Amino acid sequence: MKTTEITGKTGLYGIIADPIHHVKTPQVVNAVLEARGVDGVLVPFHVPADKLDDAMAGLRQMPNLKGFVVTVPHKTAALEFCDALTPAAEMVGAVNCIRREADGRFIGAALDGIGFVTGLLDAGHRLEGRDVCLLGAGGAGKAIAFALAEAGVARLRILNRSVENAEALAARVRAEFPKADILAGTPDQATGDVIVNATPLGMKQDDPLPLPASCLRPEMLVAEIIMDPVETALMATARKLGATVHPGLPMLKSQAVLMAAHMGAF
Repeated sequence: MKTTEITGKTGLYGIIADPIHHVKTPQVVNAVLEARGVDGVLVPFHVPADKLDDAMAGLRQMPNLKGFVVTVPHKTAALEFCDALTPAAEMVGAVNCIRREADGRFIGAALDGIGFVTGLLDAGHRLEGRDVCLLGAGGAGKAIAFALAEAGVARLRILNRSVENAEALAARVRAEFPKADILAGTPDQATGDVIVNATPLGMKQDDPLPLPASCLRPEMLVAEIIMDPVETALMATARKLGATVHPGLPMLKSQAVLMAAHMGAF
């Protein structure tokens, strides 16, 4: 189904974000819908944080809305609008994809974690037995933390500017994976084999690095979840130091089919 063939029967999917200009989800998910022959289109909805209540009320009343993707800054706040959650979303405490049932009920899913891990593994990077530092304890960070623990990393350090938030997330991950070695701290304590940036730092040109550049080493793998810009300042700095870098787009490509399926496209 090409977007030039939209009719009154076309199913509507969306992505809500603030800002919205950077999102790549429409291109990736629409390619999946077209390849599967689905009469549907996913479009961007710019929803500021202070307008989320109003937007959710409106989306709930649209019968041709099949579902929507949720991204920064709404992944945690969107929880309260869901009528039911998948087991993964319940565990993570955040959602990034919501299906609208025919009766208007919202069913939330958390796909960031499995999407990130699958994208990394598909690119040939190993996680099992490695020492991983995760920067950020927000919506995406929460999902990725659980997925990394499930993937069998040897040690997971959750590093956040608010160490209290990092400690709270570490405790929740340990509760689900009691044998895992889970630590909490601040970004200046980053070390290990793999660095994962699950913060929004890097989306804007004048953003600081999410960790001190002195923490980076040539033998590290530095992975992003940011998709625009394609190469963040963190990736550029790590590359100059000789580290291996992994961009954010594979995470979305891995999620696209899962998102479309959760929203009932097929």
